[in-house]
Amino acid sequence: MKRKYYAYIANGLSGVAESWDECKEIVSGVAGAKFKSFESSKEAELWLEAGADYKVKHVGLKEGIYFDAGTGAGQGVEASVTDEKGNNLLDKILPKASINERGKQLLTGATNNFGELLACKYALEIALKLGVKEIFGDSKLIIDYWSKGYIKKDLPEETIDLAMEVKKLRYKFEKEGGKVEHVSGGRNPADLGFHRG
Repeated sequence: MKRKYYAYIANGLSGVAESWDECKEIVSGVAGAKFKSFESSKEAELWLEAGADYKVKHVGLKEGIYFDAGTGAGQGVEASVTDEKGNNLLDKILPKASINERGKQLLTGATNNFGELLACKYALEIALKLGVKEIFGDSKLIIDYWSKGYIKKDLPEETIDLAMEVKKLRYKFEKEGGKVEHVSGGRNPADLGFHRG
């Protein structure tokens, strides 16, 4: 069983407890207390630094831009791009009308993999615009293959065309010193799906 760390705010104090019993003792019966469990003490500290907001599911361990796609809201596939604290970034490149109330872009009739690829494109565009040098995503298919142009030719033409566009953006991004890295879904602040690790 994995060890858990518990970030808490109660009675004007904040910190990270190393067990649920320790956290429970601090927050039990305290009006307005906040607490959340994490896989590492660093993640717990980052959540506290980000304002202990329950809307933030995950906090990135490194500064950078994070991307994902998923059906977390149950309305269809959404593309998500955030910073390490879970702040939405799509408004840096997309018109307000194409972003929903949650700061994501709803994609009609798209597959999750297409959404991941589109989110990767947006992350690259934002990183190039802002001068950010690290991008993180939780899809190995997108990071290791599709964003490098390695894609099966029997996929829809729209997907193949997007992969070729992303390949060019990634080449430019990496030529300027950028890195695209894999992060687990459980550590991706842009995450919209459900992960176990």
